[in-house]
Amino acid sequence: MGRTEYLNDPAAPKANTLIPASNLLVVNYAGEILLQRRRDTGQWALPGGAQDIGETAGQCAVRECQEETGILAELTGFLGIYTNPKHIVAYTDGEIRQQYENTYIGRPLSGTPTVNDEADGVRWVHPADLNDLDIHPSMRQQIGDYLAGTYPYLG
Repeated sequence: MGRTEYLNDPAAPKANTLIPASNLLVVNYAGEILLQRRRDTGQWALPGGAQDIGETAGQCAVRECQEETGILAELTGFLGIYTNPKHIVAYTDGEIRQQYENTYIGRPLSGTPTVNDEADGVRWVHPADLNDLDIHPSMRQQIGDYLAGTYPYLG
């Protein structure tokens, strides 16, 4: 399923869903951040996705990280709640979602970065190399908040 993201775009379609999602910003011993390159947009992003019924937001973040990157991680902190009615994600199936993401901080326990159906690239990225990557502004905000130590973000 393809998707198009809109941020502060007056031409964005009107949202028809609001679904809680969780991201996990995983930092390894070298201070590198785990990122995946999304197959549907080609942009680098934190692992994350929609929360399933029966799981907590934190469990969702851990599950999505392992599914999308091959890395099993544990939660070590909370970065913030990112909810922006001007950040719209339109899917090819007709769903038009308003952003709502709980973003956690974690550390790796096991696994190797592995590509999959959702990510055609998975790797550890040193913060100095982030500007070399195509990263959506919403992800840049979350990573930037972490690097600046300005969390928890509740906006």
